[in-house]
Amino acid sequence: MPVKNGDKVKVNYKGTLDDGTVFDTSEGKAPIEFEVGAKKVIPGFENAILGMNKGDEKKIKLKPEEAYGILRPELVKKIPRTVLPKDQEPKPGMMMLMKTKEGVQIPARIKEVTDKDITIDLNHPLAGKTLNFKIKVIDITS
Repeated sequence: MPVKNGDKVKVNYKGTLDDGTVFDTSEGKAPIEFEVGAKKVIPGFENAILGMNKGDEKKIKLKPEEAYGILRPELVKKIPRTVLPKDQEPKPGMMMLMKTKEGVQIPARIKEVTDKDITIDLNHPLAGKTLNFKIKVIDITS
């Protein structure tokens, strides 16, 4: 039976960027399990699973809009260096957790550091990137 919305699936996958860099894989780990239609995985991945049968394999290429979205410049912000803990030296590329007014923690990547400010990027690290997946449906349960 082909995969449809509401089914629970187990999927092995390998995700790569256009340059061949592997950004995520289930190789050596348990397959990813999710309910199709519950929006627990990126939209393009979920849509690609629809209609596949147990044992089917395919390769897909997802545009940013089908994955983690386009880069949003408004999510790049300068904050005063004084808001950071004094015990750690910020460096470009470092990840840090920021807390919203509601108390939710979100990851931010440090882009630039000056004496007064740091520039942080709140975009998902894979936003703006085309993602390639090799997927195989391992199991389907209705």
